Amino acid sequence: MPASLPPIDYAQLFQTLPGLYVLFAPDGTVLDVSDAHVASTGVSRAQAQGRPVLEAYPSDAASQASLSQSLARVRETLAPDAMPLLRYDLDRADGQGREERYWQVRHFPLLDAQGQVQYILQIPQDLTEQVLAARQAEAAELALSEEQDRTRFILENLPVMVWTNRPDGTPDYYNARWQAFTGQNPQAGIDWQTSHLVHPEDEARIYGEMGAAFERGEEFQLEFRLRRHDGQYRWLLARNVPRRDAQGRILMWVGAGLDVHDQKMMVAELLATTEAQAALAEQSLLNYQLAQHQRQLYTNLLEHAPAQITIVRGPEHRYEFANAEYRRLVGGQDVLGRTVAEVFPEVVAQGIIAQLDEVYRTGQLLQAEAVPVALENPPRTAYYNLTYQRFLENGQPAGITVYAYDVTELALARQALGQ
Repeated sequence: MPASLPPIDYAQLFQTLPGLYVLFAPDGTVLDVSDAHVASTGVSRAQAQGRPVLEAYPSDAASQASLSQSLARVRETLAPDAMPLLRYDLDRADGQGREERYWQVRHFPLLDAQGQVQYILQIPQDLTEQVLAARQAEAAELALSEEQDRTRFILENLPVMVWTNRPDGTPDYYNARWQAFTGQNPQAGIDWQTSHLVHPEDEARIYGEMGAAFERGEEFQLEFRLRRHDGQYRWLLARNVPRRDAQGRILMWVGAGLDVHDQKMMVAELLATTEAQAALAEQSLLNYQLAQHQRQLYTNLLEHAPAQITIVRGPEHRYEFANAEYRRLVGGQDVLGRTVAEVFPEVVAQGIIAQLDEVYRTGQLLQAEAVPVALENPPRTAYYNLTYQRFLENGQPAGITVYAYDVTELALARQALGQ
């Protein structure tokens, strides 16, 4: 070594290394620590030196056992050893309690000339950010999975037919209601195309309109006849709306269909009765179609369903979701977080709350047609086809999906016919 160079102070060099280091005797006695380690743990060099590591840096019994085992393996194998991920909390800088911290601790043997362990070097690596980030990612993934399962449950149990199409219009999903209606099961190898189910007289018309709408990228509505599983063709009212990305590109199409065959037949019956009744039926149909066209289609599939759909949660039946049709029923007021009894106090005496209680308690599906409901704002009697279906979360009753279809005009028409 050139005489002009000063001797190296290895102790000072070790202490000022830019990292967390602890130097042990073979038995685990603390010999020295780096300044960075002192700053991180708050344990001074004077407090740690000369003390067994388990006393200098106390922790829970499991962590102490893991540390002792790691040091023993280094002494036995003369090879580096990594401890399992260790939680070792530190005092907060502001003095307000302790901060949750996670470490990857490794031990390295430093051998003497005879190949025996002279020192053991500990290098802790702070992995707190990675651990907490992984935990948050896992929680977010779990929440997303639960939300997807919940959405899938709702889609599969809605009393309306639902499907999706790729951007070019190719179908790629039908819900259970559609499969039950048609008797088709795409997942079992049935052709996704449905032209063989459409009435021959409607096929050219609807596929022409669909193709033009897909090409324009515009939402559209169709009425056509679809073959039911028993071979009967029934009229459907269907709507499709595109879902777009931030740049306006179509990602998918969402469709919902409602069996309106009985309503169509009722209109035909009224038209055949008398001229006056025919005018009434025509007006009823026009009003019905106008209402369908006026419904706003949003990106959420439930918003697009051509019916009044709500989700009420808990035994008190508190609104968690209400689609556009339902919000129009209540005059646009915000019902979320309120109970059915609070929004419609007049229905308590009519037994509707009792029906909800029964469905929530038993889980038995309730379906009723042309149910009269006396409403106060404005005062009137409306008629609904109702479906109440309970849903579970973690195996326990959580709430009820309510599907209501307004058949007031048809019910009044039937009354006018004396039926």
